[in-house]
Amino acid sequence: MLGGVCGGISRATGIDVTLVRIAFVLLVLGSGVGLFLYALGWLLLPLEGEDSTILGRSLGDRSGLRLIVALVPAILVLQIVATGLHVGPAGAVGWPLLLAFGAFLLIRRNASQHEREWINQELVPVLHRGGRGRRSTIVARVVLSVALAAVGLAILVLGHPSRPLLRPVIGSLFVMGALVVVFGPWWLSLLRDLLDERQARAMAEERARIAAHVHDSVLQTLALIQRSSDDPQQVVRLARAQERELRSWLFEGRPPGAIGDEAATLADAVALIQGQVEANHGISVQTVVVGDTELDDRLRELLEAAREATVNAAKWSGATEVSLFAEVEDTAVTVYVRDRGRGFDPSTVAPDRQGIAQSIRARMDRVGGQAVLRSAPGRGTEVELTVPRRVAAA
Repeated sequence: MLGGVCGGISRATGIDVTLVRIAFVLLVLGSGVGLFLYALGWLLLPLEGEDSTILGRSLGDRSGLRLIVALVPAILVLQIVATGLHVGPAGAVGWPLLLAFGAFLLIRRNASQHEREWINQELVPVLHRGGRGRRSTIVARVVLSVALAAVGLAILVLGHPSRPLLRPVIGSLFVMGALVVVFGPWWLSLLRDLLDERQARAMAEERARIAAHVHDSVLQTLALIQRSSDDPQQVVRLARAQERELRSWLFEGRPPGAIGDEAATLADAVALIQGQVEANHGISVQTVVVGDTELDDRLRELLEAAREATVNAAKWSGATEVSLFAEVEDTAVTVYVRDRGRGFDPSTVAPDRQGIAQSIRARMDRVGGQAVLRSAPGRGTEVELTVPRRVAAA
């Protein structure tokens, strides 16, 4: 199925291709001879529609032939190791595997363009993942893994009878060593990619969180300062308040605009939002809280999104009053922010508008919540924010 060897033998002999494949599978499972015979057939049988064989093209490949000759010392080392461990059959299993590996090297170097493309796309990437491109390193890893696997399988199947208890342990260690030699760098590379992906995702989430905090505090304060340019005392008060928040962020780790320790419950946080928005924007905020609960990280994100929605209503709706309604249910906490102002068409809002995208929607996404925006020109705006509630285990 890899090189079309079974199909070629079937066409040449008239034997059913399924029987040929079963025979090769049994030979591969029984010893390394099956793999060697398959590689030999790949070398000797021409591809359908071609006259030349890979073996014929390999005779002019001096570099490839030198690689085959270099396998002889590996076979000798394998025989010595097998003899020293009293597992002579390992040599009988290992040398066909090493020769099969050499044959596959010749196949890859001298195969047809179609076969070479398939090998490069399907087989070589597995070995190159951890090899960092050095061919000699890849060859050494494969040779060593074949030797370890041959010794391990021989110990498991035909180990010395005087060591029945150690046989499975030692054999398994050799087989595991073979897998680690071949696939270890690949596994490590996959692990590095996974860790890099997680780190990049964490950095992106942190940047989004910082952008939301900066938008909710610094940029909002700058907008207020611009609107209060004719009131020097108000400008000074806003600047000092913002300075305190930034210092708290830098030296205490508390982001600016965050719902701080002064609010321990949902009702406290709603009252805090009411006071801040009324003081900074000169608009009335009517609040209703049904039920109450202690704050956790998810509820703080919910309330910061609610504050941003309230600030947006105060700044852009043109209304003189904003309603802030919070309800605590058994499985969720929901906050509604409503105004009877000028309203707008949500479809005309750019997706990258930070006030909605980062300060509201992204906050809800980070905590597994949901943000729903309803508005129409002349009909006011309603923002519905919901997060699942953490219920303590009984």
